[in-house]
Order: sequence, then structure tokens, then C-alpha cells
Amino acid sequence: MRQGPLAGRYPAVASMVVFALVPYLALSGALGPITPTIASNLHMSLQTFSLGAGLANAAYAVGTVLSVQFAALLPQRRMMVIYAIVLVIGSLLTASAQDPAMFIVGHILQGLCTSLLLIAAAPPLFLGFPTSRLRSTAVIMNMCIFGAVALGPLIGGVQASANAWRPLFWIVAGISVTALVLSLLTYEDAPPADPTAPKDPWAIGLAAAGAGLAFFGASELLTHPFVSTITLLPLAVGLALIVTLIASQSLRKHPLLTIRSMLTSTIPVAGIVVALFAAAASVSATELTSTMLAPLHSPLHLGLLFLPEFAGAVISGIALGVVLRHRSLQYLPLLGMFLLAAGIVAFRVHLPTSQTMTLVGSGLTGLGLGATVAPALFVAGFSLQAANLQRVFAVVELMRACAAFMIAPIFAHFAATVGTQPYGGVGIALWIGAGLALAGASIAFSLYVIRGARPAAPDIDLFLSGEGPAWYSPPLFPGARARAAKRAGAVAAEEAAP
Repeated sequence: MRQGPLAGRYPAVASMVVFALVPYLALSGALGPITPTIASNLHMSLQTFSLGAGLANAAYAVGTVLSVQFAALLPQRRMMVIYAIVLVIGSLLTASAQDPAMFIVGHILQGLCTSLLLIAAAPPLFLGFPTSRLRSTAVIMNMCIFGAVALGPLIGGVQASANAWRPLFWIVAGISVTALVLSLLTYEDAPPADPTAPKDPWAIGLAAAGAGLAFFGASELLTHPFVSTITLLPLAVGLALIVTLIASQSLRKHPLLTIRSMLTSTIPVAGIVVALFAAAASVSATELTSTMLAPLHSPLHLGLLFLPEFAGAVISGIALGVVLRHRSLQYLPLLGMFLLAAGIVAFRVHLPTSQTMTLVGSGLTGLGLGATVAPALFVAGFSLQAANLQRVFAVVELMRACAAFMIAPIFAHFAATVGTQPYGGVGIALWIGAGLALAGASIAFSLYVIRGARPAAPDIDLFLSGEGPAWYSPPLFPGARARAAKRAGAVAAEEAAP
């Protein structure tokens, strides 16, 4: 089998994953302060920019489903190289953009390829190395996904203070090229995961249409009322299609996504609930507060006020590595939800938020976000077979992307149109965000209590060997587990029949 000179070397493979994921995720947090500069330079309206950003986020969501299909039917490492090449193309298009179309197409490619690379590269990093490396991998992944986003406001503030945007995008392009080089150096040819797996254009079509319509409707809220054909209709239809995707995958005998086994087991459902509620609450709260404070501080000053969010994400990432082998791993997301709620309340105590409370709130939200989504993903993944890890990543990231990137524009529109101005709507929206964090914690805790789930230390060796889950997760619906086993037995008997 063909191999690159750095194949199988953990530092090189981990670095490749970092350089592949950081560009788009950091940009998602950095675009706010430099959006007017980009729009002015490219003669683009703010509504057009919002549409382009929404479509890029939709492409990120769709890429999670596409990656699972490609991994099953096509050579996985070759596809990773292709994803990295397209990421470079997208990054070069945005950095050198001369018109809105060039910029938007490049940004869409960045979003698509980031999720393709996340689903293709992250599970092999977890499963392809000894158990001793898993703790480092957990910290790295947490920092890649949430540390990059948390550092975005400061990066955007630096560029906005310089009244420039292209230097940042050229740096992103350089990082993308580095990711491509590392993907070649660490290349290790691997066959398709399951060449006999059925193609599922129905699932891909539902994901593309659902995410596209939902994010289109959310992006139009910048200049249109919520109850209008151009916003509410695509939002409603898009969400209905995503729900249809989840329901249809739960009912199929040979689904593309591992949804049935996740939604019929208590601990994975609790993990998904935490990830969804945390993503919706945290992103909305941060964007609302930064938008409220933007007229009061310079972009660089505002970015520095949100720097504790990055420090919080670093601390949470380290905490995840510390508790990864202990039963307290299942308690970490619950603690994170309360920290997240506390951070949002700190933003809300006085409006406009003071500098001191902004520092406190951003630090708490960084701690909370880093302690919720990634740990919840591990909690869900450890509850199933290791072979399902790629699909677990895809399901959680699909739902998280919809919760994080789609709800934020809705909250921003709500804050601008509801309540006594100038800050009444922001205050109401922040209370809703804090309520979402507490509601997510309450639902997850209730599921554990009702179904008798007991936190336990994960058997990581058993999990990585592929012989079973890392811990026992009680069935969410006991009758459904029996029916699923019966169906699985019938399918096996049918396939074994001559």
C-alpha cells in the first residue's frame, strides 16, 4: 500500500487535522468585524454577504452527510486529498475575490470541505492510534472546533482595526495549503469502508435541500420580517426536510446515518440534546452581545474583551483530556451547561454589558461551550460501536451546525424587533439563551434519571478494539430495542439465505 513519508506518525497526522479544520471555523468567528469592509470592497450589499455566509454554513451541514457516503464507497484517504485540494481552491478564491460571486463560491467550498475533512479525518485520528493517544486527540479536537471559533473575534478585530480583510484570507489560504501538503505527507492508502453499502441520494438530497432552504430563510432575516414568504416559508420547509431526513434514516433497514441506534439509546440522546442546546445558546449569546457592544468599542478592543472565551475553551479542552477515562466524563457536559447559562446571565446583568461583565461572561461561555459539545460527542460516541464513530460525528455535527448557525440569525432578528429598544430585545433574547442552556441540562439529566442510566468509567480498550461500546446505555424505549433486534435478526437471516 502506498504511504507518505510521515504516514502513521501521530504529530504529523494531528497537525494535518488541525490545519484542515481551523481556517473555516476561525473565519466563522472573525467575519463579524470585517463584514462591512469586505462588502464595501467587493461592492456587495450586507444582505448578499449574509446570504453567502448562510449558504457556506449550509454547505458545512451537507458535507457531514456527503462525507459518510463517500467514505463508504470510495478510497478514504484519496478522498481526503481531494477535499484538501478543493479547500485550497476555495481559500484562494475568497482571498483573491474580485466580485461577490467569486467570494461566495469560495466561501461555500470552504464550508463544504471543512465538514468533509472533519468527518473523514477525525475518526481515523481517534481509532488509528494507540489508546495512550486518545487523550491528546480529545484535547486537540476540542481546541480545533471551539478554540478556533472563540479566537475569531480577536482575529477579526485585528483585521478590522487595520481596515483590511485580504491578509487574513491569504493566511487562511496558506494554512489550507499546509493542510494539503500534510495530507500528502501522511498519506496512507485505505480502501472504502463498505463498498457494498447502498447509495443514498435520498438522504443527500434531503440534507442539501433542507439545509439550503433553512439557511437561506435565516440569512434573509437581515432585511426581511420573520413572517414573510422569503423567510418563514424556506425556514419551515427546510426544517421539515431535515426532520424528514432524520425520520427516514431511523426507519430504513440500511441507513446511511446511524440515527436509529442513537435515538433509541438513552445516553446518546442525552448527549445530542446537550450539544444542540449548547450550540444554540452559546453562539446566539456571543453574537448578540458583540453586536450590541460594537458601536461602543473599537473592533480590536471588542476582540480583546472576548479573548477570555478562548482561554475558557483551552481550559475545558484540558479538562476533557483529564476526565476522558473517568465516569466524570458524563458529568462534564452537565457542568458545562450551567457554566454556559452563568456566562449568558453575566452578559445580561446590565445592558449594555460592562467591560468587566463582558470579560466574565465570555470566559464562562468559553468554559461552558468547551465542556459541552465535544464531551457530549464523546458521551454519544462511546455508547455505540467504534465502527459507528464516523456516522456519530456526522449526525452530531449536522444537528449542531443547524442549531448554531441557523438559530443565531433568528435570535439577532428577534433582538432587533422585539422589546423596548435599544436593548430590550437583546435582554429578552439573552434570557431565552440562558433558558435554553438550563433546559438542555434538565432534559439530559431527566433522561438519565427516568431510564436509570448510571455514569461509568469508559472501557476505552474495549471500544477501540471494536468489540463493544465503552459503557452500557439503557434503551430509551425498551420495546423498540427488542423490535430492532428482531429486525436485525430477520435481515441477517435473509442475507444468509441462498
